Amino acid sequence: MDSKRILTCVTIGVAVIWTALMFFWILRDPYKGMSTFEPGADNRPEGTARKADDVVVGEFFMKYDEPLPSGLNGIWNGFRGADRSNIIKSSTSINTTTDYPVLWTATTGEGHASAAIFKGLVYVLDYDETLSSDALRCISLETGKDIWKRWYRVRMKRNHGFSRTIPAVGDGYVITLGPEGHVMCCDPLTGNLKWTLDLKQTFRTEVPFWYAGQCPLVDDGTLVIAPAGEETLLAGIDANSGKVLWTTPNSVSFKMSHSSVMPMTLEGKKTYVYCGVGGVVGVSAEGSDEGKLLWSTTKWQPSVIAPSPLGISSRRVFLVAGYGTGGALLEVTRNGASWSADILEQYKADKGLSAEQQTPILYDGMIISILPKDAGGNREKIVIYKPSDLHTPVWKSANDEKFGLGPYITVNGNLFAFNERGTLYVYKIGKGEMELLRKQEILPDGEDAWGPMAYADGRLILRDAHNIVCIKID
Repeated sequence: MDSKRILTCVTIGVAVIWTALMFFWILRDPYKGMSTFEPGADNRPEGTARKADDVVVGEFFMKYDEPLPSGLNGIWNGFRGADRSNIIKSSTSINTTTDYPVLWTATTGEGHASAAIFKGLVYVLDYDETLSSDALRCISLETGKDIWKRWYRVRMKRNHGFSRTIPAVGDGYVITLGPEGHVMCCDPLTGNLKWTLDLKQTFRTEVPFWYAGQCPLVDDGTLVIAPAGEETLLAGIDANSGKVLWTTPNSVSFKMSHSSVMPMTLEGKKTYVYCGVGGVVGVSAEGSDEGKLLWSTTKWQPSVIAPSPLGISSRRVFLVAGYGTGGALLEVTRNGASWSADILEQYKADKGLSAEQQTPILYDGMIISILPKDAGGNREKIVIYKPSDLHTPVWKSANDEKFGLGPYITVNGNLFAFNERGTLYVYKIGKGEMELLRKQEILPDGEDAWGPMAYADGRLILRDAHNIVCIKID
């Protein structure tokens, strides 16, 4: 049989088989042997069907390892430390002469959320894109290994990363505020879920563009948070139980910003100061009127606010914001039970002290800041100003010492500044000046290193958009 005849036979055979398969596919009953599924047949209660975008905060948990024995007892309990000053006075001697060893690194989802530290454990609110989930990670401060993780699914699109906030941690609680306004409280040792809160559902909060950037504050056992919702401006919540203790009516109709609530004493009264979209408020933080709105002003209204308010005296608060806003000086006055707040001056970033991302530090009668990109010839430099003159810097870093949106912190009289490309600078702080002691590349390929630093037990934790690094500085 020649090759032409063989090819013809094979072609005919394939055509016959294909035709038979097609008839079988068309004529067969695909439902044979199957029964109809009726609603309710799985005994699920009516109305409990879960939608794809429903969020059940804290629903998943994974334990990786037992906590390692540790003699570490240092605490960095949240945003800017115990008193939110970003100033550390440690009994540990700080090394400012030789390179700092990297103790460990950890990979994260894209974001800028930074660490809290509690007795040898590090807490970071991460975002896992593969699981579309906010994830609270508990990491060993000694080894960098994950100990446990609690997470929940919440679908988001990347917008300069995802997570931005720092947990608040203390005895019996670690509390997070997620990018979409989900509050979660866990036991800091076991990771057991204690309580949850959805700000959008409970308070009708409108989460700002670029997601929530407000870092939760726990003050004397009370979580203080600014939902800035339709009816509630600030709320005080028991940190251990989740019970709402007090609320401040949103009579000023401010909306949530990226700024955090800051406690300060003004005119002899402990006050929570918050910069919302729409203005600035002061709320009583003590006594029988706790939670009461004391004063407000709408004369300072940036559309985007990342830095938090900085108290610089018993009556004055320094305000900064980026995106063309600049700085402002607010003065609070008390006359018996009557309060008022006035903006004494405000100016653009090229006219004086300002900041875009990080909250300035009030240190030894000086204000330390990094100027934004629209600050003229001193843009992105570290600067020092006196509170009495917010327009003339008394010191500024060199032209090749620029930091972008990077963070900074003081440790035992030294300023540690991390530029946004991953290089650490160390300055000795003097009276109205600073001396550069050394610099070191920590993340050679650093990208958007904007997250604030954390310190405990001689260890400094830094991060960029994709990595957390722990270095030893003592």
